[in-house]
Amino acid sequence: MIDIARKILLHDKMRFVITVSGVAFAVTLVCVQVGLFLGILSSAAVTIEKADADLWVTSKNTANVDFSIPFSENYVQRVRSVPGVERADNLIVWFSRINLPTGVTEGIELYGLENFTRWNLPWKMAEGNLEDLRRGSFIVLDDSARKRFGNFEIGDFREITEHRVKIIGSTQEAKSFTTTPLAFMDYHLIQQTDPIALAGNTTYVLVKLSPGADAQAVRSEIMKRLPYHDVHLKNDWAKLSTDYWVSSTGLGLNMAITVFLGCLVGVVVVAQTLYTSVMDHFKEFATVKAIGGSNADIYKIIAKQAVIAAVVGFMLGAALSLAMQPLMASVELTLILKPAFFGLVFVGTVALCLLASAISFRKIASLDPALVFRS
Repeated sequence: MIDIARKILLHDKMRFVITVSGVAFAVTLVCVQVGLFLGILSSAAVTIEKADADLWVTSKNTANVDFSIPFSENYVQRVRSVPGVERADNLIVWFSRINLPTGVTEGIELYGLENFTRWNLPWKMAEGNLEDLRRGSFIVLDDSARKRFGNFEIGDFREITEHRVKIIGSTQEAKSFTTTPLAFMDYHLIQQTDPIALAGNTTYVLVKLSPGADAQAVRSEIMKRLPYHDVHLKNDWAKLSTDYWVSSTGLGLNMAITVFLGCLVGVVVVAQTLYTSVMDHFKEFATVKAIGGSNADIYKIIAKQAVIAAVVGFMLGAALSLAMQPLMASVELTLILKPAFFGLVFVGTVALCLLASAISFRKIASLDPALVFRS
């Protein structure tokens, strides 16, 4: 039966190529779309995931890490007094404006801490020393800022809300979902850039738990002492920030529609090809029935054809998707393709191709084996 399935499928090589191409296109479309979706979302909570903080204290109903709301910086003392808290520091995340040498003013997202190193922010330095930030009007920019701000060198000066700052370092991988470039400054210097909103205020309190401390118990105690604030576990806060962008931007719906269209293309191409193949080889299938074969035997032949098309198409589609990773990276797009995801796509591809083959089963069920004896 395996030989019959393969021979019928490969009898018309052009038809086979078209079938496999349709499956490969569908697989590539699904992999690239979902991979880009995951890549974009990875920046929505990257600072949360990289920061060495177990809990985040935020203003009430803060939607995500980028859209921060100021509150008194003195609340950090209440947090530090909670049993189970090893350390707690204020963090400012704030949107500002930067004046470029071209005369253009661009948006910039600032991160401010008194001690960046012990919170692992930023997590990947390309140049410079973070400890120098506290020594003057200095700034560290992420390399991704070159696309929006133009090229910059260590030692260059920029102006942020009328404050002249010197670039003393650069980071890598620190990107926000908003595409606004990230920069890192001393906590007190950021407060000076917007004294009306930030003087005496912070936007987050980072909390590191003592070894063996119960995260939920510490969280509950902090909430008792700060009843008008939210306290999030690290993973919960990352998910909340990510979910905000999925639900508010329509990104999830766009991804779902594209995946659906990709699957639809694959199913239609495979269904059409297999149905045409059945019609072209009606007498051969009648012969199988005439020599004692059952409908189930013919179903197996058609199903094996669908599986062959699915496997070959998936392999080509997966290879194309992997080949596109460096191409996407060259235009600063992250394409995340994990082995587990490929496994899921493979199972889905086989299932959809088998579903497409089912369209031919009804025709086979009414097949008359006497057809083989007719001229």
